[in-house]
Amino acid sequence: MVRLLKKFRGFTLIELLVVIAIIAILIGLLLPAVQKVREAAARMSCSNNLKQLGVAIHNYAGTYDSQLPALTSSTGAPKWGNYQGVILITLLPFIEQNNLYQAATLTTPGDTWDGNGNPTVRLTTVKTYICPSDFTITNGWSSAQVGGWKGASYGANQRLFGTVRAGGNADAPQFNIGNIPDGTSNTIAFSETYSACTNNSTGNLWSYPGIDWSWAWTPVIGNVRSWGGTLGNNAASNGGYTTPQFQPTLANCLKYACQSGHTGQVLALLMDGSVRGISASITPLTWQYALEPADGQVLGTNW
Repeated sequence: MVRLLKKFRGFTLIELLVVIAIIAILIGLLLPAVQKVREAAARMSCSNNLKQLGVAIHNYAGTYDSQLPALTSSTGAPKWGNYQGVILITLLPFIEQNNLYQAATLTTPGDTWDGNGNPTVRLTTVKTYICPSDFTITNGWSSAQVGGWKGASYGANQRLFGTVRAGGNADAPQFNIGNIPDGTSNTIAFSETYSACTNNSTGNLWSYPGIDWSWAWTPVIGNVRSWGGTLGNNAASNGGYTTPQFQPTLANCLKYACQSGHTGQVLALLMDGSVRGISASITPLTWQYALEPADGQVLGTNW
């Protein structure tokens, strides 16, 4: 039998170029969709982190007779925690990080971040405190403090957690969880922040000891207290009511504001445990009213 072979014609150069062009167009159409999916996932992860902080605050209040955690605890004010550290240290036991809390507070209450020369705490990544959209954090490190301190993507509202000088270095809350005058649904507890700002000269470090050491590194928003203990507006912190920044660069990031890498919104945790997306349409007054727990003001329609 004679075997018949069928002759196949190869692709011409023009046909090959057309196929490559079609593939390039499809990739171009697909990439934005992939980026949107990634951003949606990052936003959801960030929102879940804030919700965990809300649960932690409420569990803390349930443990301590409705008391809110202090923005900064101090050995000079045992009621708020007999150690030196910011609120993110205080909340560790309530986000399933009790071992880390014990490492911070058990043997060296005055040196929670670097006790006895063993920097366990400040060198530990706490995933709950990191938003995937915060480009200033890599492997838990604030870009301002690589090798020194791990960063945080969330700041606590000084107007809620830290308006009372309670002894030592403590910045304590005026109200408890049941008597916030403006209500839990109208008061911001935490909001997103970058872990590094202003060309790495400031930022937010989760295990920092507090404003008395430096407001520039304390994970705080709404801050109108100066370094050194004086309450009120001043040159160091009079931008505390500045409205959120949306995807600022590192150079344009303002430490005294809050900011996010999300497209078109900054996420904020309210004291009722809900998470709200703040848009660029919010006015300075509405933002200030949401930060203040007792001003008696109605939030604007842009809220």
